[in-house]
Amino acid sequence: MRPAWALSAAWALSRGAAALGGDGGPGRAGSPARGVADALGHGKAADCWEVRKRNSSEWCHFIRTNPDCQLEGGFLDYLNGVFCVFPARLLPLAVTLYACWLLYLFIILGVTAEKFFCPNLSAISTNLKLSHNVAGVTFLAFGNGAPDVFSAVVAFSDPRTAGLAIGAVFGAGVFVTTVVAGGIALVKPFAAASRPFLRDVIFYMVAVFLTFMVLYFGRITLGEALGYLGLYIFYVFTVVLCTWIHRRQRGDGLAPPEPWEPELLTDAEDRESLGTSSGDYGEEYRPLLPYQETSLRILAAALSPVDYRKWRRKPWYWRLFKVLKVPVELVLLLTVPVVDPDKEDLNWKRPLNCLHVVTSPLLCILTLKSGTYGLYQIQGIFPVWALVALVGTVVAVLVFSTTSNEEPPKYHCVFAFLGFLASAMWINAAATELVNILRTLGVIFQLSNTVLGLTLLAWGNSVGDTFSDLTMARQGYPRMAFSACFGGIIFNILVGVGLGCLLQMSSSQMVVKLEPDSLLVWILAGALGLSLVFSFVAVPAQCFQLGKAYGACLILYYLAFLCVALLTEFKVIRLAAS
Repeated sequence: MRPAWALSAAWALSRGAAALGGDGGPGRAGSPARGVADALGHGKAADCWEVRKRNSSEWCHFIRTNPDCQLEGGFLDYLNGVFCVFPARLLPLAVTLYACWLLYLFIILGVTAEKFFCPNLSAISTNLKLSHNVAGVTFLAFGNGAPDVFSAVVAFSDPRTAGLAIGAVFGAGVFVTTVVAGGIALVKPFAAASRPFLRDVIFYMVAVFLTFMVLYFGRITLGEALGYLGLYIFYVFTVVLCTWIHRRQRGDGLAPPEPWEPELLTDAEDRESLGTSSGDYGEEYRPLLPYQETSLRILAAALSPVDYRKWRRKPWYWRLFKVLKVPVELVLLLTVPVVDPDKEDLNWKRPLNCLHVVTSPLLCILTLKSGTYGLYQIQGIFPVWALVALVGTVVAVLVFSTTSNEEPPKYHCVFAFLGFLASAMWINAAATELVNILRTLGVIFQLSNTVLGLTLLAWGNSVGDTFSDLTMARQGYPRMAFSACFGGIIFNILVGVGLGCLLQMSSSQMVVKLEPDSLLVWILAGALGLSLVFSFVAVPAQCFQLGKAYGACLILYYLAFLCVALLTEFKVIRLAAS
């Protein structure tokens, strides 16, 4: 449903742009790849969406020679596929196939977040004795913010695109603090933790104010860049300190938080298991006499994503959707370990976990920057992926020979960290493909770079946040998800801006110039600040009881902001001087 809605919005926006004569022009809020290409060419490249204005016989040459049409990251070149592989008369077929792939990417993101990312996050927080709030502003923030930080670092590589990075950070912040936070309140009304909420909003308002001042002066110095990173470290320290003080006041000292026991989940399959359902039997299926399963049977049961007992009693539409998810679940089961603290054996599957020691590092190295590092050859002879596979095989043999099928080892918690990293890499890879295909659809529908950045790309960059946080809320952790909304975007703005600018500085150039060149950036900053002020006032006014009315108000606010931003882009709203 969501991809079809996005395509309808894209078509409506393209018609609105044509009717109003909107022209985003180069150098405005668009993809970082376009700005980098402009910097390399020191010229004004044509916008990629102008390909539709040319004769169909010129499409392929335009796509392959225009630097603005080079997609950032990803494994597939969608623009080359639609304009070079498919004939012009088959463009509707190409759009249909891309829409189906877009839908499947959403399935991949949903399955990864719900069955692999969140359980491992729960296990990590339990082992580290972290509260929900601390976990939300650290591990979940890291998993959600990695793609955004990487995009910001790329955009800061040129002064003319640095303002775009600021706009992207602000745009994602508006989306997460309104749509995602509002969605959490709609899905699972709850009572927000008062002190953590006020702390997070105050820190984020400080970060937004600092960024606003940096934009106003048009530059960021070394001290200011380090100040961004230092402020995030101080924020994490404050979270830890506040949690410790709260426990001391309750008389718990440093005792661990209550066990992670999620409330009833929405799907019957997920209530019975997470990830490896077929290997765990219900009470009526347990054998009367104890017996030891062989490693081969354990591996086969753990790798089966279908429970045939449930399959027989499910309706046809559930079976159809399950068939679509089976390939995704099978690949994820092969590459992502899952540690479940709610199970007696912590979901220890000895043969499968030993296989994960090989496959998970391979997955990470082959998905990092679209496999660039994994395919690199050491001394031009030995590829990095082969070295990772060799080391992983040795470690897997050691683990298998020193453990048993019945009892997990003492270091089993390490697999939770490995599973968290592997699932985060899957989310990152899927989100990158989703961003690229959304940008391709924007080119097909002749959307300007600015509209593309505000709508399709902004939504694509926030997909990881949306799925992870809403899944957490649906599984009974709305406080953690709500905390992650603010912790994640604080991570994005402080680490993204600070690290992005810091990496562009050198001994001869200790200042990074920022050149916001449109009214839209200031509208983004104002909208984000206003949304934070609204939550800062409205949540305490409701005694921190967040319900559906609060969630609906936030979503309506985002829709109003989106209308103002689009009207500004199409020159309906503009400064009197222009």
